[in-house]
Amino acid sequence: MFGESQLPHPASSCKSYEIFLILSKKSFPQKLTAPSGHVSCPPLIPNLWKAMANTQIILKEKIHNLGAEGDVVKVRAGYARNFLLPHGKAFEATQSNLKNLEELKARRAEREAKEREEAEKTATKLRRTKIKLTLATGQGGKAFGSITAMDIQKAIAESSAKVKLDRHQIELEKPIKTAGTFEVSIKVHPDIECVIKVHVNATDAPEGEKEGAEDSAE
Repeated sequence: MFGESQLPHPASSCKSYEIFLILSKKSFPQKLTAPSGHVSCPPLIPNLWKAMANTQIILKEKIHNLGAEGDVVKVRAGYARNFLLPHGKAFEATQSNLKNLEELKARRAEREAKEREEAEKTATKLRRTKIKLTLATGQGGKAFGSITAMDIQKAIAESSAKVKLDRHQIELEKPIKTAGTFEVSIKVHPDIECVIKVHVNATDAPEGEKEGAEDSAE
């Protein structure tokens, strides 16, 4: 069987199509090469190509950027054949499989409920967490560097909450460059957000360490 990258393009010679159709165990009454020797592909060939390019499958589990349990989605045929189906991540969208979607939807609802429950617990932990960070400053209170989402991410992981977040979950509009207390939103779950307080203290950086303080803050 041809791989997707090896499939003959509709604009290529019919001889390539003849090989392709034989290996695919397809049978067509039409001859693929006209008696004159000129390429003459039957009109159904482009339609066959289009049909084979994509296929519908039923997802058995949540897959990033594709869907979740019970979703009927269209994907590249090679992706389904070489990865999703053999790895047990999807079913073929046959009539019999389509009749069993309720079980997958029930499994999905159960998973989503557990994820939401865990997210609520995480949000509660974060609200109780005190985050303290230090910003190196020089003469006149000028900051050397700034407090970023990565700094907050690290501080949360090392706090009593011990919560590991992706830095993209930390909704910090811009780096913090002044001392004070700041409220920062955390996207714990698509439907759950919480606000934590980040206390930033300023410390004077010795003249010879200003450059190092700036590098570490970044």
